[in-house]
Amino acid sequence: MKAVSVEEMRGLERVAMESGISERELMRKAGRALGMAIGRQYPDQIAAVAYLGKGHNAGDALIALGVLRDEFGFEVGVRAGYPVAEMADLTREQWMELGLDCMLEEGFEKDFPAVPLMLDGLLGIGAKGALREPLAGLAREMRRLRDEAGAVVLAVDLPSGVDPDSGEIHEGAVVADRTYMIGSAKAGLLKAGAANGVGSLAVVAVEGLAGAGSGMEMVAPQCCGYGKTRRDYDFHKGKAGRVGIVAGSREFSGAAVMSALGAVRAGGGLVTVYARTESCDAIRGRLPLEVMLKACDNPAVVLDERLDAVVVGPGLGKMDDLFETGLMRLISETEVPMVIDADGLNLVSRKGMELSGRHVVTPHPGEFARLVPELDGVEREEAAVKFVSKTEAVLLLKGARTVIAKARVELRINATGTPAMSNGGQGDLLSGVIGALLGGGMDRLDAASLGAWLCGCAAELSESEKGEPTTATDVAGYLGLALRAWRRGER
Repeated sequence: MKAVSVEEMRGLERVAMESGISERELMRKAGRALGMAIGRQYPDQIAAVAYLGKGHNAGDALIALGVLRDEFGFEVGVRAGYPVAEMADLTREQWMELGLDCMLEEGFEKDFPAVPLMLDGLLGIGAKGALREPLAGLAREMRRLRDEAGAVVLAVDLPSGVDPDSGEIHEGAVVADRTYMIGSAKAGLLKAGAANGVGSLAVVAVEGLAGAGSGMEMVAPQCCGYGKTRRDYDFHKGKAGRVGIVAGSREFSGAAVMSALGAVRAGGGLVTVYARTESCDAIRGRLPLEVMLKACDNPAVVLDERLDAVVVGPGLGKMDDLFETGLMRLISETEVPMVIDADGLNLVSRKGMELSGRHVVTPHPGEFARLVPELDGVEREEAAVKFVSKTEAVLLLKGARTVIAKARVELRINATGTPAMSNGGQGDLLSGVIGALLGGGMDRLDAASLGAWLCGCAAELSESEKGEPTTATDVAGYLGLALRAWRRGER
Protein backbone atom coordinates (compact mmCIF):
# COMPACT_ATOMS: atom_id res chain seq x y z
CA MET A 1 0.00 0.00 0.00
CA LYS A 2 1.50 3.33 -1.08
CA ALA A 3 2.11 5.72 1.80
CA VAL A 4 0.96 9.31 1.39
CA SER A 5 1.84 12.69 2.79
CA VAL A 6 -0.75 14.99 4.35
CA GLU A 7 -0.88 17.01 1.14
CA GLU A 8 -1.43 13.86 -0.93
CA MET A 9 -4.14 12.71 1.48
CA ARG A 10 -5.92 16.03 1.15
CA GLY A 11 -5.74 15.62 -2.62
CA LEU A 12 -7.35 12.18 -2.40
CA GLU A 13 -10.18 13.62 -0.31
CA ARG A 14 -10.74 16.44 -2.83
CA VAL A 15 -10.84 14.01 -5.74
CA ALA A 16 -13.32 11.80 -3.89
CA MET A 17 -15.63 14.72 -3.20
CA GLU A 18 -15.33 16.02 -6.76
CA SER A 19 -16.47 12.59 -7.93
CA GLY A 20 -19.72 13.03 -6.01
CA ILE A 21 -18.94 11.57 -2.58
CA SER A 22 -19.92 14.11 0.06
CA GLU A 23 -17.79 14.92 3.09
CA ARG A 24 -20.55 13.48 5.28
CA GLU A 25 -20.52 10.22 3.33
CA LEU A 26 -16.73 9.94 3.57
CA MET A 27 -16.94 10.40 7.32
CA ARG A 28 -19.63 7.76 7.64
CA LYS A 29 -17.66 5.29 5.55
CA ALA A 30 -14.50 5.92 7.53
CA GLY A 31 -16.15 5.77 10.93
CA ARG A 32 -18.08 2.62 10.18
CA ALA A 33 -15.05 0.83 8.74
CA LEU A 34 -13.05 1.91 11.79
CA GLY A 35 -15.68 0.59 14.20
CA MET A 36 -15.87 -2.75 12.42
CA ALA A 37 -12.08 -3.09 12.41
CA ILE A 38 -11.85 -2.40 16.14
CA GLY A 39 -14.75 -4.69 17.02
CA ARG A 40 -13.23 -7.58 15.10
CA GLN A 41 -9.73 -6.96 16.48
CA TYR A 42 -10.89 -6.79 20.10
CA PRO A 43 -13.80 -9.26 20.43
CA ASP A 44 -13.21 -9.80 24.15
CA GLN A 45 -13.55 -6.12 25.08
CA ILE A 46 -16.84 -4.79 26.42
CA ALA A 47 -16.27 -1.04 26.81
CA ALA A 48 -14.84 1.88 24.83
CA VAL A 49 -14.40 5.58 25.42
CA ALA A 50 -13.69 8.12 22.69
CA TYR A 51 -11.52 11.15 23.49
CA LEU A 52 -12.58 14.04 21.28
CA GLY A 53 -11.32 17.34 19.97
CA LYS A 54 -13.37 19.63 17.72
CA GLY A 55 -12.63 18.31 14.24
CA HIS A 56 -13.67 15.57 11.84
CA ASN A 57 -11.28 13.10 13.43
CA ALA A 58 -13.61 13.25 16.42
CA GLY A 59 -16.55 12.58 14.09
CA ASP A 60 -14.88 9.39 12.83
CA ALA A 61 -14.39 8.29 16.44
CA LEU A 62 -18.04 8.95 17.33
CA ILE A 63 -19.32 6.87 14.41
CA ALA A 64 -16.94 4.06 15.35
CA LEU A 65 -18.20 4.26 18.92
CA GLY A 66 -21.77 3.79 17.68
CA VAL A 67 -20.74 0.71 15.69
CA LEU A 68 -19.05 -0.78 18.75
CA ARG A 69 -22.17 -0.20 20.84
CA ASP A 70 -24.81 -1.27 18.34
CA GLU A 71 -23.07 -4.16 16.58
CA PHE A 72 -20.62 -5.49 19.18
CA GLY A 73 -22.46 -4.75 22.44
CA PHE A 74 -19.91 -2.36 23.93
CA GLU A 75 -20.71 0.03 26.74
CA VAL A 76 -19.50 3.39 25.43
CA GLY A 77 -18.77 6.89 26.60
CA VAL A 78 -17.13 10.15 25.51
CA ARG A 79 -14.52 12.46 27.00
CA ALA A 80 -14.23 15.80 25.26
CA GLY A 81 -12.03 18.85 25.50
CA TYR A 82 -14.71 21.25 24.29
CA PRO A 83 -18.48 21.70 24.50
CA VAL A 84 -20.45 20.08 21.70
CA ALA A 85 -21.47 23.53 20.44
CA GLU A 86 -17.81 24.30 19.57
CA MET A 87 -17.29 21.16 17.47
CA ALA A 88 -17.33 21.03 13.67
CA ASP A 89 -20.82 20.76 12.18
CA LEU A 90 -20.42 17.16 10.99
CA THR A 91 -18.88 16.10 14.29
CA ARG A 92 -21.72 17.73 16.23
CA GLU A 93 -24.13 15.86 14.00
CA GLN A 94 -22.49 12.53 14.89
CA TRP A 95 -22.72 13.35 18.59
CA MET A 96 -26.45 13.94 18.23
CA GLU A 97 -26.90 10.67 16.35
CA LEU A 98 -24.95 8.72 18.96
CA GLY A 99 -27.58 9.84 21.46
CA LEU A 100 -25.57 9.81 24.70
CA ASP A 101 -27.00 11.80 27.59
CA CYS A 102 -23.79 13.51 28.64
CA MET A 103 -20.00 13.55 28.49
CA LEU A 104 -17.97 11.56 30.99
CA GLU A 105 -16.11 13.32 33.80
CA GLU A 106 -12.59 12.62 35.04
CA GLY A 107 -12.49 9.42 37.10
CA PHE A 108 -15.17 7.79 34.93
CA GLU A 109 -13.24 4.50 34.81
CA LYS A 110 -14.42 3.58 38.33
CA ASP A 111 -17.98 3.29 37.04
CA PHE A 112 -17.20 1.20 33.94
CA PRO A 113 -17.64 -2.60 33.96
CA ALA A 114 -14.10 -3.07 32.63
CA VAL A 115 -11.07 -1.01 31.63
CA PRO A 116 -12.25 0.48 28.32
CA LEU A 117 -10.54 0.75 24.99
CA MET A 118 -9.64 4.41 24.51
CA LEU A 119 -10.10 5.95 21.05
CA ASP A 120 -7.85 8.94 20.41
CA GLY A 121 -9.89 11.34 18.30
CA LEU A 122 -8.32 14.51 19.64
CA LEU A 123 -6.62 15.78 16.48
CA GLY A 124 -6.46 14.92 12.78
CA ILE A 125 -3.67 15.03 10.22
CA GLY A 126 -3.95 18.78 9.72
CA ALA A 127 -2.77 19.62 13.24
CA LYS A 128 0.85 20.69 13.80
CA GLY A 129 3.13 20.74 16.80
CA ALA A 130 2.62 19.71 20.41
CA LEU A 131 -0.79 19.38 22.02
CA ARG A 132 -2.18 22.36 23.87
CA GLU A 133 -4.71 22.49 26.68
CA PRO A 134 -7.35 21.22 27.14
CA LEU A 135 -6.37 18.39 24.77
CA ALA A 136 -2.96 17.99 26.42
CA GLY A 137 -4.74 17.18 29.67
CA LEU A 138 -6.84 14.50 27.99
CA ALA A 139 -3.70 13.01 26.48
CA ARG A 140 -2.14 12.84 29.95
CA GLU A 141 -5.25 11.12 31.24
CA MET A 142 -5.07 8.53 28.47
CA ARG A 143 -1.43 7.86 29.24
CA ARG A 144 -2.19 7.48 32.97
CA LEU A 145 -4.94 4.96 32.32
CA ARG A 146 -2.68 3.11 29.89
CA ASP A 147 0.22 2.97 32.34
CA GLU A 148 -1.68 2.41 35.58
CA ALA A 149 -4.86 0.58 34.58
CA GLY A 150 -3.73 -1.34 31.50
CA ALA A 151 -6.08 0.46 29.11
CA VAL A 152 -5.45 -0.01 25.39
CA VAL A 153 -5.14 3.20 23.33
CA LEU A 154 -6.33 3.13 19.72
CA ALA A 155 -5.45 6.13 17.57
CA VAL A 156 -7.88 7.31 14.91
CA ASP A 157 -5.74 7.97 11.80
CA LEU A 158 -2.77 9.10 13.92
CA PRO A 159 -1.84 9.50 17.59
CA SER A 160 -2.50 13.13 18.46
CA GLY A 161 0.82 14.95 18.68
CA VAL A 162 2.68 12.70 16.23
CA ASP A 163 3.52 14.37 12.92
CA PRO A 164 2.09 12.27 10.04
CA ASP A 165 4.72 13.51 7.57
CA SER A 166 7.93 13.39 9.59
CA GLY A 167 6.99 10.88 12.28
CA GLU A 168 8.19 13.30 14.99
CA ILE A 169 6.68 12.55 18.39
CA HIS A 170 6.03 15.88 20.09
CA GLU A 171 6.21 16.22 23.84
CA GLY A 172 2.96 15.14 25.50
CA ALA A 173 1.73 13.22 22.44
CA VAL A 174 -0.70 10.35 22.80
CA VAL A 175 1.02 6.97 23.00
CA ALA A 176 -1.02 4.47 20.99
CA ASP A 177 -0.98 0.71 21.16
CA ARG A 178 -2.47 0.54 17.68
CA THR A 179 -3.03 3.20 15.03
CA TYR A 180 -5.80 2.80 12.47
CA MET A 181 -4.77 4.91 9.48
CA ILE A 182 -7.86 6.00 7.56
CA GLY A 183 -7.90 5.36 3.81
CA SER A 184 -4.15 5.21 3.24
CA ALA A 185 -0.94 4.67 5.16
CA LYS A 186 0.63 7.93 6.35
CA ALA A 187 4.30 8.10 5.38
CA GLY A 188 5.64 9.55 8.62
CA LEU A 189 3.87 6.97 10.77
CA LEU A 190 5.71 4.15 9.00
CA LYS A 191 9.12 5.49 10.00
CA ALA A 192 11.09 3.75 12.71
CA GLY A 193 11.28 6.94 14.75
CA ALA A 194 7.50 7.01 15.12
CA ALA A 195 7.15 3.42 16.35
CA ASN A 196 6.99 4.20 20.07
CA GLY A 197 4.17 6.66 19.45
CA VAL A 198 2.02 4.80 16.94
CA GLY A 199 2.38 1.19 18.12
CA SER A 200 1.02 -1.45 15.78
CA LEU A 201 -0.26 -0.11 12.44
CA ALA A 202 -3.34 -0.98 10.43
CA VAL A 203 -5.10 0.65 7.49
CA VAL A 204 -8.86 1.14 7.41
CA ALA A 205 -9.86 0.88 3.76
CA VAL A 206 -12.26 3.58 2.58
CA GLU A 207 -13.53 3.70 -0.99
CA GLY A 208 -11.95 6.59 -2.86
CA LEU A 209 -9.13 7.19 -0.40
CA ALA A 210 -6.55 4.64 -1.53
CA GLY A 211 -3.18 6.33 -1.78
CA ALA A 212 -0.87 6.77 -4.74
CA GLY A 213 2.08 8.32 -2.97
CA SER A 214 5.74 7.68 -3.65
CA GLY A 215 8.93 6.70 -1.87
CA MET A 216 7.54 4.20 0.61
CA GLU A 217 4.85 1.58 0.90
CA MET A 218 3.38 -0.51 3.68
CA VAL A 219 3.28 -4.28 3.35
CA ALA A 220 -0.44 -5.00 3.61
CA PRO A 221 -2.58 -7.92 2.42
CA GLN A 222 -5.35 -5.63 1.20
CA CYS A 223 -3.22 -4.44 -1.72
CA CYS A 224 -0.38 -6.97 -2.19
CA GLY A 225 -1.14 -9.79 -4.62
CA TYR A 226 1.75 -12.12 -3.85
CA GLY A 227 1.26 -15.08 -1.52
CA LYS A 228 -2.48 -15.29 -2.25
CA THR A 229 -2.62 -18.18 -4.75
CA ARG A 230 -3.83 -21.42 -3.21
CA ARG A 231 -2.17 -24.70 -4.11
CA ASP A 232 -3.67 -26.92 -6.78
CA TYR A 233 -5.32 -30.05 -5.46
CA ASP A 234 -2.65 -32.29 -6.99
CA PHE A 235 0.18 -30.26 -5.47
CA HIS A 236 3.04 -32.28 -3.97
CA LYS A 237 6.20 -31.74 -1.92
CA GLY A 238 8.44 -31.48 -4.97
CA LYS A 239 6.49 -28.43 -6.12
CA ALA A 240 6.66 -26.85 -2.67
CA GLY A 241 10.41 -26.38 -2.91
CA ARG A 242 13.60 -27.98 -1.65
CA VAL A 243 15.20 -25.81 1.01
CA GLY A 244 18.73 -26.30 2.30
CA ILE A 245 19.75 -24.72 5.60
CA VAL A 246 23.42 -24.37 6.54
CA ALA A 247 23.16 -23.54 10.22
CA GLY A 248 23.84 -24.51 13.80
CA SER A 249 26.75 -25.53 16.00
CA ARG A 250 27.21 -27.32 19.31
CA GLU A 251 26.82 -24.00 21.14
CA PHE A 252 23.93 -22.71 19.01
CA SER A 253 22.03 -25.81 17.95
CA GLY A 254 18.69 -24.08 18.52
CA ALA A 255 19.32 -21.66 15.66
CA ALA A 256 19.34 -24.50 13.13
CA VAL A 257 16.21 -25.97 14.71
CA MET A 258 14.30 -22.67 14.60
CA SER A 259 15.29 -21.97 11.01
CA ALA A 260 14.18 -25.46 9.97
CA LEU A 261 10.91 -25.05 11.88
CA GLY A 262 10.25 -21.77 10.07
CA ALA A 263 10.86 -23.41 6.69
CA VAL A 264 8.51 -26.30 7.49
CA ARG A 265 5.74 -24.09 8.90
CA ALA A 266 5.95 -21.73 5.91
CA GLY A 267 5.34 -24.55 3.46
CA GLY A 268 8.77 -25.85 2.45
CA GLY A 269 8.32 -29.20 0.70
CA LEU A 270 11.65 -30.84 1.55
CA VAL A 271 13.81 -29.19 4.19
CA THR A 272 17.38 -30.29 4.91
CA VAL A 273 19.77 -28.96 7.54
CA TYR A 274 23.46 -29.17 6.67
CA ALA A 275 25.50 -29.08 9.88
CA ARG A 276 29.07 -29.84 10.89
CA THR A 277 29.61 -33.40 12.02
CA GLU A 278 30.52 -32.28 15.54
CA SER A 279 27.16 -30.52 15.98
CA CYS A 280 24.81 -33.11 14.45
CA ASP A 281 24.12 -34.89 17.74
CA ALA A 282 23.14 -31.62 19.43
CA ILE A 283 20.80 -30.74 16.57
CA ARG A 284 19.31 -34.11 15.63
CA GLY A 285 17.15 -34.74 18.67
CA ARG A 286 15.50 -31.30 18.49
CA LEU A 287 14.71 -31.01 14.78
CA PRO A 288 11.12 -31.24 13.57
CA LEU A 289 10.48 -34.82 12.45
CA GLU A 290 9.85 -33.59 8.91
CA VAL A 291 13.38 -32.19 8.51
CA MET A 292 16.38 -34.11 7.18
CA LEU A 293 19.87 -33.66 8.65
CA LYS A 294 23.12 -34.13 6.75
CA ALA A 295 26.65 -33.90 8.15
CA CYS A 296 28.53 -31.22 6.23
CA ASP A 297 32.00 -29.99 7.10
CA ASN A 298 32.48 -28.18 3.78
CA PRO A 299 29.46 -26.10 2.70
CA ALA A 300 30.72 -25.99 -0.89
CA VAL A 301 29.24 -29.48 -1.36
CA VAL A 302 25.80 -27.90 -1.05
CA LEU A 303 26.38 -26.39 -4.49
CA ASP A 304 25.95 -29.90 -5.92
CA GLU A 305 22.70 -30.58 -4.05
CA ARG A 306 19.33 -30.34 -5.79
CA LEU A 307 17.84 -27.33 -4.02
CA ASP A 308 15.49 -24.47 -4.83
CA ALA A 309 16.66 -22.13 -2.08
CA VAL A 310 19.38 -21.99 0.57
CA VAL A 311 19.57 -20.37 4.00
CA VAL A 312 23.02 -19.79 5.51
CA GLY A 313 24.25 -18.40 8.78
CA PRO A 314 22.02 -18.96 11.82
CA GLY A 315 24.05 -20.15 14.80
CA LEU A 316 27.18 -21.17 12.90
CA GLY A 317 29.47 -19.71 15.53
CA LYS A 318 33.22 -20.09 15.16
CA MET A 319 34.24 -21.78 11.89
CA ASP A 320 37.44 -23.60 10.95
CA ASP A 321 39.25 -22.76 7.72
CA LEU A 322 37.68 -25.58 5.69
CA PHE A 323 34.14 -24.67 6.68
CA GLU A 324 34.70 -20.94 6.26
CA THR A 325 36.24 -21.33 2.81
CA GLY A 326 33.45 -23.65 1.71
CA LEU A 327 30.81 -21.24 3.00
CA MET A 328 32.39 -18.38 1.06
CA ARG A 329 32.23 -20.49 -2.10
CA LEU A 330 28.60 -21.37 -1.43
CA ILE A 331 27.65 -17.73 -0.95
CA SER A 332 29.59 -16.54 -3.99
CA GLU A 333 28.66 -19.31 -6.42
CA THR A 334 25.07 -20.11 -5.52
CA GLU A 335 22.73 -20.38 -8.48
CA VAL A 336 19.55 -20.45 -6.39
CA PRO A 337 18.08 -17.74 -4.14
CA MET A 338 19.86 -17.52 -0.81
CA VAL A 339 19.03 -15.99 2.57
CA ILE A 340 22.14 -14.81 4.42
CA ASP A 341 21.66 -14.24 8.13
CA ALA A 342 23.60 -13.99 11.40
CA ASP A 343 27.09 -15.53 11.16
CA GLY A 344 26.76 -15.69 7.38
CA LEU A 345 26.45 -11.89 7.39
CA ASN A 346 29.36 -11.57 9.78
CA LEU A 347 31.49 -13.58 7.36
CA VAL A 348 30.44 -11.38 4.45
CA SER A 349 31.35 -8.29 6.50
CA ARG A 350 34.68 -9.65 7.68
CA LYS A 351 35.81 -10.82 4.26
CA GLY A 352 34.37 -7.90 2.30
CA MET A 353 32.44 -10.26 0.04
CA GLU A 354 30.28 -8.94 -2.79
CA LEU A 355 26.57 -9.63 -2.78
CA SER A 356 24.55 -10.50 -5.87
CA GLY A 357 21.05 -10.69 -7.27
CA ARG A 358 20.66 -14.14 -5.72
CA HIS A 359 20.92 -12.89 -2.16
CA VAL A 360 18.49 -11.78 0.52
CA VAL A 361 20.36 -10.35 3.52
CA THR A 362 18.53 -10.09 6.85
CA PRO A 363 20.67 -8.14 9.34
CA HIS A 364 19.65 -6.76 12.69
CA PRO A 365 20.99 -3.22 13.35
CA GLY A 366 24.30 -4.44 14.77
CA GLU A 367 24.96 -6.75 11.84
CA PHE A 368 24.00 -3.98 9.43
CA ALA A 369 26.49 -1.62 11.08
CA ARG A 370 29.22 -4.20 10.54
CA LEU A 371 28.11 -4.78 6.96
CA VAL A 372 28.15 -1.08 6.04
CA PRO A 373 29.91 0.87 8.81
CA GLU A 374 29.84 4.01 6.68
CA LEU A 375 26.05 4.11 7.14
CA ASP A 376 26.17 3.84 10.92
CA GLY A 377 24.02 6.59 12.40
CA VAL A 378 22.08 7.25 9.19
CA GLU A 379 18.28 7.07 9.52
CA ARG A 380 17.16 3.50 8.84
CA GLU A 381 15.06 4.25 5.80
CA GLU A 382 17.74 6.37 4.17
CA ALA A 383 20.44 3.83 5.03
CA ALA A 384 18.44 1.03 3.41
CA VAL A 385 18.02 3.00 0.19
CA LYS A 386 21.73 3.82 0.07
CA PHE A 387 22.69 0.19 0.71
CA VAL A 388 20.64 -1.26 -2.16
CA SER A 389 21.77 1.49 -4.52
CA LYS A 390 25.14 -0.30 -4.62
CA THR A 391 24.00 -3.95 -4.83
CA GLU A 392 21.40 -6.17 -6.46
CA ALA A 393 20.80 -7.99 -3.16
CA VAL A 394 17.50 -7.58 -1.33
CA LEU A 395 17.82 -6.10 2.15
CA LEU A 396 15.57 -6.90 5.09
CA LEU A 397 16.67 -4.65 7.95
CA LYS A 398 15.13 -5.93 11.16
CA GLY A 399 13.59 -3.69 13.79
CA ALA A 400 10.31 -2.47 15.24
CA ARG A 401 9.59 -1.32 11.68
CA THR A 402 11.31 -3.87 9.48
CA VAL A 403 12.52 -2.25 6.25
CA ILE A 404 12.62 -4.26 3.01
CA ALA A 405 14.57 -2.71 0.14
CA LYS A 406 15.67 -3.46 -3.40
CA ALA A 407 17.40 -1.27 -5.96
CA ARG A 408 15.06 0.83 -8.11
CA VAL A 409 11.97 -0.24 -6.13
CA GLU A 410 10.04 1.79 -3.58
CA LEU A 411 10.98 1.08 0.01
CA ARG A 412 8.68 -1.35 1.82
CA ILE A 413 7.85 -1.15 5.52
CA ASN A 414 6.40 -4.04 7.52
CA ALA A 415 3.99 -2.97 10.24
CA THR A 416 3.20 -6.28 11.94
CA GLY A 417 4.86 -7.47 15.12
CA THR A 418 4.87 -6.80 18.84
CA PRO A 419 7.41 -6.06 21.60
CA ALA A 420 6.37 -9.43 23.05
CA MET A 421 8.59 -11.14 20.45
CA SER A 422 11.75 -9.47 21.76
CA ASN A 423 13.59 -12.69 22.49
CA GLY A 424 16.04 -15.10 20.90
CA GLY A 425 15.32 -17.24 17.86
CA GLN A 426 12.91 -14.89 16.06
CA GLY A 427 15.44 -14.02 13.35
CA ASP A 428 16.34 -17.69 12.85
CA LEU A 429 12.66 -18.50 12.37
CA LEU A 430 12.29 -15.64 9.89
CA SER A 431 15.23 -16.83 7.80
CA GLY A 432 13.61 -20.25 7.45
CA VAL A 433 10.25 -18.72 6.52
CA ILE A 434 11.82 -16.61 3.78
CA GLY A 435 13.80 -19.64 2.59
CA ALA A 436 10.60 -21.64 2.19
CA LEU A 437 8.89 -18.83 0.26
CA LEU A 438 11.90 -18.55 -2.04
CA GLY A 439 11.95 -22.32 -2.50
CA GLY A 440 8.33 -22.17 -3.58
CA GLY A 441 9.27 -19.80 -6.38
CA MET A 442 8.43 -16.41 -4.89
CA ASP A 443 10.35 -13.30 -5.95
CA ARG A 444 13.08 -12.28 -3.47
CA LEU A 445 11.56 -8.91 -2.54
CA ASP A 446 8.09 -10.40 -2.11
CA ALA A 447 9.41 -13.35 -0.09
CA ALA A 448 11.25 -11.04 2.30
CA SER A 449 8.19 -8.77 2.62
CA LEU A 450 5.73 -11.61 3.19
CA GLY A 451 8.09 -13.43 5.55
CA ALA A 452 8.38 -10.37 7.78
CA TRP A 453 4.62 -9.81 7.70
CA LEU A 454 3.81 -13.44 8.53
CA CYS A 455 6.19 -13.65 11.47
CA GLY A 456 4.92 -10.35 12.87
CA CYS A 457 1.27 -11.30 12.43
CA ALA A 458 1.87 -14.74 13.96
CA ALA A 459 3.46 -13.04 16.97
CA GLU A 460 0.42 -10.77 17.34
CA LEU A 461 -1.89 -13.78 17.21
CA SER A 462 0.22 -15.63 19.76
CA GLU A 463 0.29 -12.66 22.12
CA SER A 464 -3.47 -12.23 21.82
CA GLU A 465 -4.04 -15.88 22.68
CA LYS A 466 -1.24 -16.59 25.16
CA GLY A 467 -0.08 -13.22 26.42
CA GLU A 468 3.53 -12.11 26.48
CA PRO A 469 6.32 -12.92 25.99
CA THR A 470 5.75 -14.86 22.79
CA THR A 471 8.69 -17.08 21.86
CA ALA A 472 9.87 -18.01 18.41
CA THR A 473 8.39 -21.47 18.98
CA ASP A 474 5.04 -19.84 19.81
CA VAL A 475 5.25 -17.72 16.66
CA ALA A 476 5.93 -20.78 14.52
CA GLY A 477 2.70 -22.35 15.75
CA TYR A 478 0.65 -19.43 14.42
CA LEU A 479 2.24 -19.09 10.98
CA GLY A 480 -0.56 -21.04 9.33
CA LEU A 481 -3.20 -18.71 10.77
CA ALA A 482 -1.10 -15.72 9.74
CA LEU A 483 -0.95 -16.99 6.16
CA ARG A 484 -4.72 -17.43 6.19
CA ALA A 485 -5.10 -13.85 7.44
CA TRP A 486 -2.84 -12.66 4.61
CA ARG A 487 -4.87 -14.48 1.98
CA ARG A 488 -8.14 -13.13 3.36
CA GLY A 489 -6.86 -9.60 3.97
CA GLU A 490 -8.05 -9.81 7.55
CA ARG A 491 -5.53 -7.62 9.35
